[in-house]
Amino acid sequence: MFRFEKILPSTPESVQEQIKRIAHYEKIMQETENGSPELLKALSDYYSSSAWKRDYAADEAGLLPKDMKRGVLSEDGIYNLLEE
Repeated sequence: MFRFEKILPSTPESVQEQIKRIAHYEKIMQETENGSPELLKALSDYYSSSAWKRDYAADEAGLLPKDMKRGVLSEDGIYNLLEE
């Protein structure tokens, strides 16, 4: 029988740093409703970065607080926002 495990990419950062970054981009995501090109660019850059992938993997592994807002880690949420 095969056993599959999620393997997180090795990172030089702590979960607390990830939480801070996710909260920062979560705020940007909420502020982009006004259509600011600068904020959309920042969000797009984050979404295509390795940092987003690490943050997403940490969330999938259950390393982030359960009560934390994480809409910015939703692939569809950011994609839809960037397409509007």
